[in-house]
Amino acid sequence: MTVRKGKTLAITIQEHMAIDVCPGPIRPIRQISAYFPRLSPTSSFSEPISPNQTGASAALSPGGTGQGAVDSCDSDDNTSLGTLEFDLLYDRATSSLHCTVLKAKGLKPMDFNGLADPYVKLHLLPGACKANKLKTKTVRNTLNPVWNETLTYCGITEEDMYRKTLRVSVCDEDKLTHNEFIGESRVALRRVKPDQTKHFNICLEHPPPLPSPTAMSTALRGISCYLREWETEQQRSLEERGRLLLCLQYGARGGLCVGVKRCAHLAAMDVNGFSDPYVKTYLKPDVQKKSKHKTAVIKKTLNPEFNEEFFYEISFSELAAKTLEVTVWDYDLGKSNDFIGGVSLGCHSQGDTLQHWIDCLKNKGKKVERWHTLTNELPGSTAQE
Repeated sequence: MTVRKGKTLAITIQEHMAIDVCPGPIRPIRQISAYFPRLSPTSSFSEPISPNQTGASAALSPGGTGQGAVDSCDSDDNTSLGTLEFDLLYDRATSSLHCTVLKAKGLKPMDFNGLADPYVKLHLLPGACKANKLKTKTVRNTLNPVWNETLTYCGITEEDMYRKTLRVSVCDEDKLTHNEFIGESRVALRRVKPDQTKHFNICLEHPPPLPSPTAMSTALRGISCYLREWETEQQRSLEERGRLLLCLQYGARGGLCVGVKRCAHLAAMDVNGFSDPYVKTYLKPDVQKKSKHKTAVIKKTLNPEFNEEFFYEISFSELAAKTLEVTVWDYDLGKSNDFIGGVSLGCHSQGDTLQHWIDCLKNKGKKVERWHTLTNELPGSTAQE
């Protein structure tokens, strides 16, 4: 192109941007498929392939020009953590879940000597973290430990078996540093039939990755993050704080007898990891404020046994308009006691609490026992001591 002297060279904006933006070789445009994981039949959805890895994965594919093929089945992520055997049994009569941890094989070495000091930890999801963790003994210096130890959850209802998940984790104990995580597995309890032992022999896995809203290459995680935050917000007011076994009987001596049997897996309220729990009962509305009963305080435990009974002299017609409120507290000397959780039973209740109340009224003279889930919010209660 020739330009006469005195005249300016006219360059369009498109030409200017092309010159500035493309000084080097043009890179191929990323495809939509690059943002989604390429999965084998045994791979996990938790490990998406980033768009920058597409070239490398193509070179390693069987049809590529690489020197060999990589199969995710042979990946260290799927084979090097080890396997774990355990049995699950749900006893419907006692509302208890028994997990017998048998043994593990081929665990990942965690110590300098090429071995590990493994133990197994159980955690019910969803649920308060400290309240429902159970732990086996530690087996020293082995990658093939044998435990043959049974851990039991009390107060597990059939509704829990339908909606809860058991997280089984294997960890390495270190006395001088923090314990190290080896691997885990999660079992939906709905897979376990009542009164039938189910055997599991599973491969340990890495924990699911936390959602990363800033990672644009994993856009699906953003949706997962939103759904998880929404679910957390919905369940925040109903956070589980433990279980309470109540016994109700109407007709004995012409009134209502409330038996506070025991609690299980209470939330820890003290710095020592325990609580000093006691239970209070009210029959509301209580104009004269004479319905309050209180159990003894059981020191340093998350699984207290009370076995105390309280009697309310009241007619059947009056009882239909009453609500029984039961609250669990942590006793603190010299300061306000901490509210652990509570439950409300009456004609306006829902679910298991309503059914327990109806069964009590229908079966006069008969003791009706049932486990109830404590929540951190009790309708109609001030949650103050």
